[in-house]
Amino acid sequence: MILIAVMALGVQLASGQTATTRELRVCAEPNNLPFSNRQLQGFENRIAAVIATELHATVTYAWMPERRGFVRRTLKAGQCDLMIDLPVGYEAVLATKAYYRSSYVFVYRRDRYPNLRSFDDERLKALTIGLHMSAEDGANQPPAHALARRHITDHIVGFKMFDDDTVEQPAGRIIDAVAAGDIDVAIVWGPIAGYFARHQRTELQVVPVEPGIDSTGLPFAYDMAMGVRPGQTAFKEEIERVLDRRRTDINHILEEYGLPLIAAPSPSSPR
Repeated sequence: MILIAVMALGVQLASGQTATTRELRVCAEPNNLPFSNRQLQGFENRIAAVIATELHATVTYAWMPERRGFVRRTLKAGQCDLMIDLPVGYEAVLATKAYYRSSYVFVYRRDRYPNLRSFDDERLKALTIGLHMSAEDGANQPPAHALARRHITDHIVGFKMFDDDTVEQPAGRIIDAVAAGDIDVAIVWGPIAGYFARHQRTELQVVPVEPGIDSTGLPFAYDMAMGVRPGQTAFKEEIERVLDRRRTDINHILEEYGLPLIAAPSPSSPR
């Protein structure tokens, strides 16, 4: 979602000595809280600052709307060198080790629908369900596939995840609709749900989808990493060392933004 680029630049000092500084050029979506915005209010902005401190670098931003071809037009085009937030296994990049794991979640008013956490819950057939309409690449998100497979399609309401800069916090409108009672439940990627739910006056329940993988093999929980261009192994390893050194600080940032963090399954446990 947000991309950070790190490159070394030689600068000539007034004394005639040459020093090397590092610039973290961050390719970021300008209107995509809780991830990033121009006011640097997103958790990826905060994490970028942590990385910059560790690398003795200065952060600058190249803003670009997150749409189809985002990776190709940013990371692969050399506009930046590091993506801050992407799922492990995304083949277009060389990914670091995971630094958090989250899940799609059910969001509903706390006083309704107790223990709703499964796509097999019969109550879903009678509820109005909000979904973000598509992923960044135009494909339907996993909850849409899970509901369609169960023939739960009659009461789905679609919400835009992205919009132009005139619409503030577009990804949060689906959570606003739950709080207002316009829809019964939303099924949303965890970081979006957790952040916007905690900013509502109405108390909302945010419950990770269980199980974390559907019977068809469709996952609802993902390990999230950072990514560099293929071949940049040394840079990837440098970022991983930063993640190790500053893990506690990064976890505090994620928790501050309300991200529902879940533990990775053990090798012997069902996913």
